Amino acid sequence: MAIIRRNIDWKLKSRTLRLGQRTFIVAPIALSPSSDGTKNQDPERILARALQLDAQGADVIDLGAEPTRAEDTPLPAEEELKRLLPVLKRLKNKLNVPICVSTYKAAVADEVLKMGAEIINDPSGLTWEPILAKTIMNHDAGLILNHMRGRPNTWGKLPPAKDVIGVIAKDMDAAVHRALRAGIEKFRLVIDPGLSFGKRKEQNYEILGRLSVLGGIGVPVMVGPTKKLLVEKANERELEFAGAAGVTAAILSGAYIVRVHDLEAIKPVIAVADGILNQWR
Repeated sequence: MAIIRRNIDWKLKSRTLRLGQRTFIVAPIALSPSSDGTKNQDPERILARALQLDAQGADVIDLGAEPTRAEDTPLPAEEELKRLLPVLKRLKNKLNVPICVSTYKAAVADEVLKMGAEIINDPSGLTWEPILAKTIMNHDAGLILNHMRGRPNTWGKLPPAKDVIGVIAKDMDAAVHRALRAGIEKFRLVIDPGLSFGKRKEQNYEILGRLSVLGGIGVPVMVGPTKKLLVEKANERELEFAGAAGVTAAILSGAYIVRVHDLEAIKPVIAVADGILNQWR
């Protein structure tokens, strides 16, 4: 069945992003010293990287100070802000695109939104700190709701989800309604099925293949088809092709936004997938 993306306005505090005509790109920058390739947290280096991504065509820059991995321990809000605020101060008014911050903490979100961030990417889908919804509403910010089964330290103990896309659709619909009940307008919301957030690697294929099921929730879908989530024991070149296949599948299944690390390499892949998708309009 051909997927047709309709145009949707994603409204932030100071701008509106018109989604649907092409695939939007979220480019992440990790501020954790334990993250691959980002051991230097110097704000000047982060600024240089953000400017580079902006110039390369990123639509949103996503900053993350607390990794969401099974082996990492939760980060106190004070430490998270210690990593984020100097970077946000340096980035203020320097970029042409909005800044997103990945956090589930209301206190962190409040501070970073005051510093110019316009979107919060909540890995928990408003389940860990539901009060975060009020913070989003107070700042007229955009909100990305992720799906996660359990918590990172329990993922290894979870059995495979039965009907994984059905579970995600049900939980994402509930997350959207939590946001609406808190007073957040629907046009500020995006949902992400959370590849590998408590799901088995093989289930990521099912999620990508049946992504259109989430379209019934009525808000744009973002996906982060990180190449390492899709294949095991591959060399770097094989991983690149795996990531390209994952991005293509996500777009042709209805994703409005993709979150990708290797922006420059993936841009032609996105252009081809958009070209194919536009033939179905």
